[in-house]
Amino acid sequence: MSAKEELLKRLSDGVVDMEEDDVAEAAQEYLDAGYPAFDGIMEGLVDGMNRAGQLYEEEEYFVTDVLLCSDAMYAGLEILRPYLPEAEGKAKHKGVIGVVEGDTHDIGKNLVKIMLETAGFHMIDLGRDVPLRKFVDTAREEGAEFICMSTLMTTTMGGMQDVIRILEEEGMRQQMKVMIGGGPVSQKYADKIGADGYSQNAVEAVKLAKKLLNIA
Repeated sequence: MSAKEELLKRLSDGVVDMEEDDVAEAAQEYLDAGYPAFDGIMEGLVDGMNRAGQLYEEEEYFVTDVLLCSDAMYAGLEILRPYLPEAEGKAKHKGVIGVVEGDTHDIGKNLVKIMLETAGFHMIDLGRDVPLRKFVDTAREEGAEFICMSTLMTTTMGGMQDVIRILEEEGMRQQMKVMIGGGPVSQKYADKIGADGYSQNAVEAVKLAKKLLNIA
């Protein structure tokens, strides 16, 4: 294993093990060694959060554990993020993100937001249990190009379709891309409600956003 791989593993393991100090130390060592911040975030911190998310899905971790993992990830992000290369001279693509009304599970949404911001998008985070019209109103006010919605509950999935209906009623659907995600959501459901795309994790969400907005 190369020195870079070892440090990436330390970053990932530190997040999974909820060790803020270890993650911060490894992040600093990683930078001092001259490795790119973007890889440290994606292949280290985000990898660790994805592993933590998997442990949560398998009921090995509780919500409190995942929150501690995200604290560790933020400790590393604080150190690495200032060293990300800025997209020079380009206006940032703007998106609105939130968990649909009736659902308060926001760990997945938070991870997607971090990943999109890391990739250079400007994200307006509406939080959780978001009134459906607020997605549309905020997107209009902020001049956003896309809306990301998530839910972990089957009972609130219908809200995603309602947001698309409101966009159509307001004459905004043509210029607004809609991405959805979350446990019970699938590509089949995205097709059914007329969303532009579905992603099953944070890394895929970045690829999808770039594809929908034709960003190289």
